Amino acid sequence: MTKRKDYRVATLKELIRGNELIVAPVVCNPIMALLAQEAGFKAIYLSGGTLGWVKNVTEANLTLPEMADVAVDIRASCKLPLVLDAGGGWGDPVHVHRTVALAEAAGFAAIEIEDQLLPRRVEHHVGIDHLVPTEFFVQKLKEALAARTDPNLVIIARTNARRAGGIDEAIRRGEAFAKAGADMVFCFTRDPEEVRMVGERVPHPLMTFAPVDGFATSKLSRSDYAKLGFRLAASSGTAFAAMYKAARQSYQSLANDTMDPFLGPGGGDAMMKAAQKTCGLDRLLEIERRTMKG
Repeated sequence: MTKRKDYRVATLKELIRGNELIVAPVVCNPIMALLAQEAGFKAIYLSGGTLGWVKNVTEANLTLPEMADVAVDIRASCKLPLVLDAGGGWGDPVHVHRTVALAEAAGFAAIEIEDQLLPRRVEHHVGIDHLVPTEFFVQKLKEALAARTDPNLVIIARTNARRAGGIDEAIRRGEAFAKAGADMVFCFTRDPEEVRMVGERVPHPLMTFAPVDGFATSKLSRSDYAKLGFRLAASSGTAFAAMYKAARQSYQSLANDTMDPFLGPGGGDAMMKAAQKTCGLDRLLEIERRTMKG
């Protein structure tokens, strides 16, 4: 009998207690999660922004049950800790209790809640943020903490105040969120010097976004981030961008009767076989042939 690999996966809470920067790439479905696992990642990230593009509605129109449904599919195939980008948390302090309860039921390892105004605005995607007052978000955060029943659920408080009020305002909010009890704080900025400021002034542990082009050309290395107190870096859209480019190129090549330069001759068949392996086809065939006669 062939069994699935049975090995213990570290919880996100355990991982962020260490000294390493945990990179969590974006996933939108089970096969992306398995590919991330094959690549050696220890955690994965369900991005509202990216799922909004996948569904052609933007993050502003996503609902909590939609994201929970995606999580259940992912968790059925991949046991890596899954971080939920929960946007504004889908409501006021009273509604956050439902948000946390459903996040726990869906098996998320962490929930990232932002100080965004609700309902969300689409123009967030072009760099214009509408934020709630710090004191109001602190109320939401405290209710999220009160709603938690799973001690391993990591509650991350995020501010986008850098774009709305500058880095000092973002740090001020981050300090307030840490004081209110957040397990981790995320002050969004991609500027290396501002990243250093956050690391020096906001209580640890900290979350950030991985550089858009990865760490290979970044001014700050993974080690630099770790030394500054960052323990989680989500890659929010890079894999989706690669998927979009590859699919668009494939469709254009098929429509124009040209060879897809990305796959090359025979590449389609080869990658389908690789995908079948990732999805565990051999294991399913073994089960079927062992249990079905004739």
